[in-house]
Amino acid sequence: MATSPAPTATETDPPPSPPVLRDVAFLRLWSGTTASGLATWALPFVLGLAVLHRELSPAGLGLVLAARTLGFLAAVVVGGVLADRHSRRVVVLWSGLAAAAAAPLLAAGLGRSVLLMTCAAALAGAGQGACRPAFQALTAETVAPDRRQQANAAMTLAVRSSTLAGPALTALLAAFLDIRTLLMGIGLLWLVAALVPGRGAGNAPVSAAAVGPAPRASFRAEFVDGIREARRHPWFLAGLAALTAVISLGYSATSVALPLISRDRYGTEWVLAAAMTAYTVGALGGALVIARWRPRAQGWAAFAGLAAYGFAPLSLMLPVHPAVVVVAYAVAGIGIELFNVPWFTATQREVAPDKLARVSSLDFLVSYGLAPVGLALIAPGVSVFGVTPVLAVCAAACFLVPAAAALVPTARHFARTPAASD
Repeated sequence: MATSPAPTATETDPPPSPPVLRDVAFLRLWSGTTASGLATWALPFVLGLAVLHRELSPAGLGLVLAARTLGFLAAVVVGGVLADRHSRRVVVLWSGLAAAAAAPLLAAGLGRSVLLMTCAAALAGAGQGACRPAFQALTAETVAPDRRQQANAAMTLAVRSSTLAGPALTALLAAFLDIRTLLMGIGLLWLVAALVPGRGAGNAPVSAAAVGPAPRASFRAEFVDGIREARRHPWFLAGLAALTAVISLGYSATSVALPLISRDRYGTEWVLAAAMTAYTVGALGGALVIARWRPRAQGWAAFAGLAAYGFAPLSLMLPVHPAVVVVAYAVAGIGIELFNVPWFTATQREVAPDKLARVSSLDFLVSYGLAPVGLALIAPGVSVFGVTPVLAVCAAACFLVPAAAALVPTARHFARTPAASD
């Protein structure tokens, strides 16, 4: 009796997806995002060099950086609404061009007008803020769902690599170029961010204007609609609360305490430099791991990674060998990317596509917006209570808030249902 041959693997299984870095559309998006991240990082470093060269006062530096932060926070909300109303590619284009236009204004004001530099920095921050949610939403349009975690890991690898190599490269360039030329170079990076990314691969949501003549809601109403979408996902609200606690308390505390402890306890700046380098190297390692690792309980694994940041303030509390501090920062760096990459991927997967940019803007607004508040409170707290009690509170928050967030319904898988998780 004849039997039908068993189907071969090639007949039943779809071909494996090619690596995301072989996708030209993603490579263009990756290049633009990397350029924007490098430009964002480089500006405060170059302005710090201007202080060293006595072309900008320390007070002027603080004013300029504060203006950039305010510009970012104001524009990230507007950018999220615009990126859901219109083409995400167009929002990236205009926000990148705005940030690029700020560079020659900063160069013109250097050593001449702090007011001009402050206005230019606010413009640069606005461009940075407007493009962030648009880039997040454009990633979801460009990359297929099964490759988004790999894509987000590639994005963070580029940013972390820039952070690691950037200081040395900028210091090298500063030996041959003046500060104004370096500022113009930052403008060129923003031009790359504006012009290189392509359009999404046809996965963009259909706008309300395209399907009917209904009047368009106000900016406020559309942003509130994005908040309603965020509230539909308890895991998102829990993750945002945990991330905000770690950034505003843990990260802020270590930013203030690490230089002091490196100087006072260990008597050398080496611990400061080594710990920050270890954090970045750890983050690179974490991104490499999470690019391929798919834990069964993705949300719980991500919250465990976020809680690992608590080892950084914990190591600063105790009179340990400096190597312990360095290792603790490496662990914190690994953990932060074990959270970040699945967090971005889950947001792109679970949030309604036509509200993705607004929900992403809420993420950036809350998590980054409260960070300056933490920095402003940590230093007085250290003066009043001492560094050890403040670090103890911050370490406890880093451990306990993510643990509490992991108990929220839907947090285990970063999804409304387990079947929707990776």
